[in-house]
Amino acid sequence: MPLDRAPLNSLGLPKPPSDTRVVVAMSGGVDSSVVAAQLAEEGYDVVGVTLQLYDHGAALAKKGACCAGLDIHDARRVAETMGFPHYVLDYENVFRDAVIDEFADSYLAGATPVPCIRCNERVKFKDLLETARDLDADCMATGHYIQRKTGPTGAELHSAADPQRDQSYFLFSTTREQLDYLRFPLGHLASKADTRALAERYGLPVADKPDSQDICFVPNGDYASVIEKLRPGAADPGEIVHADGRLLGRHDGVIHYTIGQRRGLGIGGLSEPLYVVKLDVDNARVIVGPKDMLATRTVPVREINWLGDAPLTSRAEWHVAVKVRSTRPPREAVIRPVSETEAEVELVTPEEGVSPGQACVFYDTDSTRIFGGGWIWRGN
Repeated sequence: MPLDRAPLNSLGLPKPPSDTRVVVAMSGGVDSSVVAAQLAEEGYDVVGVTLQLYDHGAALAKKGACCAGLDIHDARRVAETMGFPHYVLDYENVFRDAVIDEFADSYLAGATPVPCIRCNERVKFKDLLETARDLDADCMATGHYIQRKTGPTGAELHSAADPQRDQSYFLFSTTREQLDYLRFPLGHLASKADTRALAERYGLPVADKPDSQDICFVPNGDYASVIEKLRPGAADPGEIVHADGRLLGRHDGVIHYTIGQRRGLGIGGLSEPLYVVKLDVDNARVIVGPKDMLATRTVPVREINWLGDAPLTSRAEWHVAVKVRSTRPPREAVIRPVSETEAEVELVTPEEGVSPGQACVFYDTDSTRIFGGGWIWRGN
């Protein structure tokens, strides 16, 4: 039978599973472990790869984050359990150059960066994907909760079936070329409980392992202490100023504050609740004001990765829904392209706490499809 007429396997490829090599990106968590085990059970030629992203000695002592020392050990145990090869690749230098340094610089510039997106974009779906090709893999699979579907013009990105687990916000920068090669076997599952049930069925040692919570190189979510280690002297003291010009107090470094923050400002005793509305990094000032000052309607976006069927600039306007924070539901908006990679997004209903450095992700209003997204790059 000609190859192009062969029946498609479960990964959408026209060959038997035994002739299909799949590199599985294994973080050591339950999600990617289940993907690897499931594909191995189905008879695929599975190769597990785990990236060591930062200091192994420090990582051994840290639980609850992906790609740490204990997680590398867990990934290896899963591979041994299911009987497929597993490799650990040292990506510390790549990770620091492509993710950590930009995270530190963005934070110092008053932005609120999302390093997990850059890691997917610049490390996992770039360098690791190239490694998978070098290993003659037919595709690369991950444990992300997102769906890849085939549409009339090729592979499309869609939200996960379980909205509570959906990771589309962190994967908007996946390109069409990458999408052709990637597979996301968990995206159709109804809940995380289904994933854990599969892990138990396969007898995986990570079946009850807790989900990772923090950014992998930021223990306990303490961004400021990490920035101070990466950029000594970054925490210059300065003034806390009301938007009307009143001096309200002093701070120990702009890096300790984020747009929209209300608690821990150190300016108690005021009659009105105040929020961080702007970070003036050049003058080491934290500017606070009432909640209504956080409302934003116009959001400038750049570095757009567009996944629509027609070019972004083929229309003057695109009516979509957008997410400006990972924890918020998509809201109705209009995209007005400036170029193939820049646009102005107008929110139909103003959003609070829109911050430079966050992603703005585009969703179809009539389906689960994701049209890509970009980076918010300045306040209004």
